[in-house]
Amino acid sequence: LALLSGVRDMIIGCGISGIAAAQRLIKAGFQHVRILEATERAGGRIKTGEMGEQEIGASYLHGPSEENPVFCLARDYDLLDPEALTPENQATNVDEYPPWVANWFTSSGQKVDDDCMNPALELIHELVDNIPESKKHKPTSWKNVGHFLCSEARRRAEKVWKNEDKATRKLLFCALSALLKFECCGSAVHTMDDLDLNGFSTYESIPGVDCMFPSGFEGLITSLMSELPTGLVSYNHPVQCVRWNNTEAGDHPVTVECANGEKIPADHVIVTVPLGYLKKHLSTLFSPPLPKQKLRSIEKLGFGTCNKIYVEFEKPWWDADCDIIYLVWEDEVYHVSDISKFWTRKIPSFTVIKPPESGSHVLCGWISGHEAEHMETLPEEEVRRSMTELIHTFTGDSTITPKRIQFSRWFHDPWTYGSYSHPALGCSAQDIKNLMEPLPDKGEQLLQVLFAGEATHPCYFSTVHGALLSGWREADRLISHQF
Repeated sequence: LALLSGVRDMIIGCGISGIAAAQRLIKAGFQHVRILEATERAGGRIKTGEMGEQEIGASYLHGPSEENPVFCLARDYDLLDPEALTPENQATNVDEYPPWVANWFTSSGQKVDDDCMNPALELIHELVDNIPESKKHKPTSWKNVGHFLCSEARRRAEKVWKNEDKATRKLLFCALSALLKFECCGSAVHTMDDLDLNGFSTYESIPGVDCMFPSGFEGLITSLMSELPTGLVSYNHPVQCVRWNNTEAGDHPVTVECANGEKIPADHVIVTVPLGYLKKHLSTLFSPPLPKQKLRSIEKLGFGTCNKIYVEFEKPWWDADCDIIYLVWEDEVYHVSDISKFWTRKIPSFTVIKPPESGSHVLCGWISGHEAEHMETLPEEEVRRSMTELIHTFTGDSTITPKRIQFSRWFHDPWTYGSYSHPALGCSAQDIKNLMEPLPDKGEQLLQVLFAGEATHPCYFSTVHGALLSGWREADRLISHQF
């Protein structure tokens, strides 16, 4: 605890960006570093649950190759399967679309051959991959990502699928709707219309076939935390206010006020809280208030909800080699009229959790937007009943019954208010730059308040590696300032 006396560098939040910043500062010789964490645990939105090491938070290591610092750390800590470490796996550039084996089920209880459905999959992947090119067209062409995807999918499909019979063509269009809902989960949005076309095109993927941590993503947090000095993190320490430019605070220009009444003087504070929390507490978290330009950018940037529903079965009802199950509603509608009644229609797919842990057979359902938020308000038994009905509808087999379920509730989590960030309509790369800009930008005592977290990364927003790199970025900013 000797490290805590005379603290000068504070980090708010013990997610991966906060941990990364602390680790970098300690290695550079900083003696007075302290992390304030609102909850009783480290990891933030990296959270592994109880059902066979299921991920309640971040699931995938996107782009497991040398370019990805999370991959390099996981490899060095021996946290990955041998397959993920192969040069072939690292060199494969799939733009975050793993070569998954799919099972397709329709709402009439039929299993459809994946060869019939692949044209829909190929079309949507091609369009999403080409979104960066779309900004070369005149600005009036498309209003948003959803408008681009829907209009281009229909235009191309009418050409490419013109020789298909009417029933097949109808089913393929319904499959496109399911795949658009799947894309919504990737960006944590209610609809793809919520995404800015040019903002979305700034996102970059890294080579490598996405993989998971066999023993849970939290293993990475445990390994990183083991390298930090004991006592560095103060748990159950919510921060109420960061008072910066505080000339009355004596030697230190910043005072961090905690909910328990503790007031901590500091020279520099790295704020790593989720964008959802920042949005919710903008009016009270900083004194004086943040500059108007930064406030506007925080309000413009998007932060949405994507939840997971883990469902365990006695035995699999999907193929042995299946990686993902797609659910295709044959009476698809673009907007559900009554979310409380039809919320399960927003679930586009289940991913198969592999390998089956100790004989268990687990699927992970994905759901985003308003339906994901509504699901969080329901009792577990009601969600289980809804999942059972959904599976009966799509398999046509009323004997299939889930053993147990577990689901995330990120929207109602008081420390996150959602899952991850996205480029909302009207926002641009400049808004992310405004968010990450340290305060104040002029004067004698610079870098009083710095900002990190996945939402502050210009091209890896919404990812763990974006969060990690942002923590390193702000630590390096302080290191350059000091030396």
